[in-house]
Amino acid sequence: MTSADHQPPARAFVAVIIANVALAFGPWFVRLADTGPVASAFWRITLAAPLLVAMALATGWRPAGLSRGLWATLALAGTCFAADLASWHLGILKTTLANATLFGNSATLIFPVYGFIAARALPSRMQAVALLLAAIGGALLMGQSYQVNPRNLGGDLLCLLAGILYAVYFIGMARARATMAPLPALALSTLASIAPLLLFAVLLGERIVPSHWGPLIALALASQVLGQGLMIYALGRLSPLIVGIALLVQPVVAATVGWIVYDERLGLPDLLGAALVAAALVLVRRGR
Repeated sequence: MTSADHQPPARAFVAVIIANVALAFGPWFVRLADTGPVASAFWRITLAAPLLVAMALATGWRPAGLSRGLWATLALAGTCFAADLASWHLGILKTTLANATLFGNSATLIFPVYGFIAARALPSRMQAVALLLAAIGGALLMGQSYQVNPRNLGGDLLCLLAGILYAVYFIGMARARATMAPLPALALSTLASIAPLLLFAVLLGERIVPSHWGPLIALALASQVLGQGLMIYALGRLSPLIVGIALLVQPVVAATVGWIVYDERLGLPDLLGAALVAAALVLVRRGR
């Protein structure tokens, strides 16, 4: 196990929390956008790409000297991320928001399992307890609105696929981060996502060009530049367990946004779930 498993760096830990807070506003901006769901994902990527490339170049990075394997890894990660966004945005419209959040964050369990397999080690007792608390907390965050029924099956499967693709994206970006700085890695994977998302949106016959750019600009800045930027930074410094559990910050923030904007009241299961997620984060922050 790496040192990140014993004492996570404070700066990276704060970064992954802020990243998930920013990402939690994404579904709200998607609903406010007047384009199709996949088209909104296309604009999230396309509007953010020039800024990310400029920021990467400003750090002194240049694309020369990258190996073919690294290019392939970044291209695969970007394609998986595009498919993740397309699946999740479509699923949001075909199931409940609670189910979409639950299945879309299945990387909470998948990515930590990958980390233990890659390290060829079993989780310690404290790590296992933290993962269990996070799983229970994530389920409770769905509250009374959690349901699985035939009407939502298509949307549930799309969101579950999105969660699996998100975990694959994390794995690819974690490998890239082993040899690259966060901004160049995110910039190149973002560029690789543009064409697939545009193709998906066109094939689905969605409205591409919006009348109002505000929600899409906010989506690009909050979710892709700030959210994914800090997430990719944290990937190179924190264990998969910590990153996976931190994903459950998103349902907590999303529930709060729903309460403030849509008057979706928080019940006892939501509050208890948030407390369990917080306890899991405290455990993994303290290490073994």
